[in-house]
Amino acid sequence: MRVVTDCGMGFGTSLMMKMTIDDIFKAHGVKADLQAWDLGSAKGQAADIIVAPRDMESHLRGFNARIVLINNLMDKKEIESRLMPVVRELLGGN
Repeated sequence: MRVVTDCGMGFGTSLMMKMTIDDIFKAHGVKADLQAWDLGSAKGQAADIIVAPRDMESHLRGFNARIVLINNLMDKKEIESRLMPVVRELLGGN
């Protein structure tokens, strides 16, 4: 499973989310190819899940991936509560 964190420009936001998701995945025993991208790099790439700030929603239409939008990028519990149900579904769990 390939999970990508995405931000508009540069890699600051996407790297911050990647580090948070690394921690979440370790706590849940999830193994995934986790990468940080900017929007330009994401175009034409394959991913199973894209995690991005809510304000990126319109830029992510048309991607062939499950999109997980986050309101507060500093809130690990929000990221976990939005991301883990999607991960479980893709992995065939409950």
